[in-house]
Amino acid sequence: MSSVQKDHEESGHCAACGGGPAGAAVVSFEEFAPVSYEAWKEAASVSLKGASFDKSMYTPTYEEIRLEPLYTIEHLKGRDKSCPGAGNLLRGVRASGYLAEPWELAQPCDAALPGDANAQLRDDLEKGATTAAVRLDSATLKGADARAGDGVFLSSLADVEKLFESVALDRCGLHIYAGASAAPLLGFVAACAKKRGIPLGKLKGCVGADPLWAWVGEGTLPCGSERLFDEMAETMRWAEKNAPQLRTVLIRGEVAHNGGASSVQEVGWAMAAAVETARAMQECGLDIGTFSRHLRFEFSLSSNFFMEIAKIRAARAVWAQIAGAFGGEDAKEVSIFGRTSFFTKTVYDPYVNMLRNTTEAFSAVLGGVDGLTVGCFDEAVRPGGEFSRRTARNTQVLLREEFDLLRPVDPAGGSWYLESLTDTLAHKVWELLQKTESEGGFTACIKAGTLQAAAAAVLEQRFKKLASRADRAVGINMYANVQERPLESAPAAPVVCCEERASRGETQAHKALEGLEPDKLGLVDRIAAVAEAEATLSEVRSSLNAGEAEKITPIGVHRWTERYEEMRSRTERFKAEKGDNVKVFLANMGPIPQHKARADFITGFMEVAGFDVLKNNGFPTTDACAEAAAASGADVAVICSTDDSYPELVPPLARAVKAKRPGTRVFLAGAPKEEFRQSYLDAGVDDFISVRSDCLGTLLDLQKAKGMF
Repeated sequence: MSSVQKDHEESGHCAACGGGPAGAAVVSFEEFAPVSYEAWKEAASVSLKGASFDKSMYTPTYEEIRLEPLYTIEHLKGRDKSCPGAGNLLRGVRASGYLAEPWELAQPCDAALPGDANAQLRDDLEKGATTAAVRLDSATLKGADARAGDGVFLSSLADVEKLFESVALDRCGLHIYAGASAAPLLGFVAACAKKRGIPLGKLKGCVGADPLWAWVGEGTLPCGSERLFDEMAETMRWAEKNAPQLRTVLIRGEVAHNGGASSVQEVGWAMAAAVETARAMQECGLDIGTFSRHLRFEFSLSSNFFMEIAKIRAARAVWAQIAGAFGGEDAKEVSIFGRTSFFTKTVYDPYVNMLRNTTEAFSAVLGGVDGLTVGCFDEAVRPGGEFSRRTARNTQVLLREEFDLLRPVDPAGGSWYLESLTDTLAHKVWELLQKTESEGGFTACIKAGTLQAAAAAVLEQRFKKLASRADRAVGINMYANVQERPLESAPAAPVVCCEERASRGETQAHKALEGLEPDKLGLVDRIAAVAEAEATLSEVRSSLNAGEAEKITPIGVHRWTERYEEMRSRTERFKAEKGDNVKVFLANMGPIPQHKARADFITGFMEVAGFDVLKNNGFPTTDACAEAAAASGADVAVICSTDDSYPELVPPLARAVKAKRPGTRVFLAGAPKEEFRQSYLDAGVDDFISVRSDCLGTLLDLQKAKGMF
């Protein structure tokens, strides 16, 4: 066997899972002399010219994983090499990958009115979507009578019927997050299916609840969690009997993700919530096999391409381990949906979000999700319109049809980097799960606030790295487009209230609502009967509520660029109201080649806040430059030239600018040599701007000095 063949086998690939076509020639690399890792490291160290190898070549992540500069086959030793559908399932639950069963393509409708949402739904299903996905507004999720927030407002059986009118529920899947309990909505969906003559056994997909993460996201629940777990158990019993292809539990890691949590935290805490939920179901008499059959996870996919691939693969492996620990060897398979990140989407330069969505969707598919939602590129600004919905949907269609990603089975399998990263990530997730368990479990941690504090700490790290531009957001803290015209916000959504009560007799509905208890058998069927009696979803929720949940500190929804966007928006408001702005004069010294690099750097640095940058082609003398700076009326002058020229230029130029226009702040582009630093300060330089500067902090300070806040 050749060394190439041996490496191929050791990487985990085999002929059965796409190792290569029969009879294909084996490519020989014998003409290239093998190089050891140690020899490569030695050569790399020479190239670093004295810089520390460890500090320069290893990359830390928010997951507290240190990425190595080079991965080799040695990193695969001891790793799981099973084929897809076997082992710990990190390579997928099916040996055929997407060949026999493609991932579900979901594009959630979110129009306020059921009729408008139905039009979105039918359009998506006609043009590539395979799953009927619905995003409900917060009022519907909480069981309130009046619409609140973005999403579809449902209050009655008539609304549900209008939402699904002409939608073939017996042929497409469902994907709906139902809030803290799925029982009310499931009952109404069941009643709708019955009226349309659709067998319940044909329903598939997920109409799922997630009481624990609903608690974390909102800070409260409509009633005690034990009550909600009783309702969940009844939805599973109903599904087992009537709709075995329908999942009723949807555990959403996106709550942690949108709070800034790392990939380890998102998956680890989702698994901790699943463990606690599984135990609650056991107390209700349901085994791990039943729970797993009706469980779906949903994770957000961020812009760290390889980390997100590893995240999906690691999540499958960790759940398989959990199911085995519960004694459910036949319960290791789990449904995982992906959703492109809301956290990474920006208000400014929003069309770049299309590119972010594409890489995030690509990583989801390579990781092997069972279904995927691609958000609209303008979701940080407004509800998606026809164009943004079409581009989001077609991102997935392209991946399936043009990029042919249905064909490769486990495309990440055997990658030295990805296999190692997946294994490391899975171990980190398991450690976090164990830590959470040792502290009393998921509920104990959210009540104590330790989980929320840990997510907030990572969020602050993200903000700090973005502030210093160690992390880069294109169009926001780097390469800002100051000529950009912001997207127009959508008109305010209509105020919708429940009209059902006003048009019906009270007796029939009230009688049907009597005795509605979550721990009685047939709860979903009785809710269906209540729906047919014209009761509303809010009335059902009110009838089921008992006891109060403890209020906790919620994890808020954030976006990583929100602080920069707030700063730039402040500049734009000030310009509109005062007709003024922070003016930055580039004190360029010498010919263009001498100052251009730093002038360009300062221009990009200042335009991030939307400031006016006054450019020029350079000045031959310090007096000429100081005269021009004073005449410009600038608030700030930034000296731009080379390190070698600074000792001679900076002191006289800084003094001249201060003398000719007192109050002008003078900055120097670049980090000064230490022996000259104090002399520059003594001459009147206020601060230095370099690649290590706190960009956000510097710009906010200039805004404050201008009186913008």
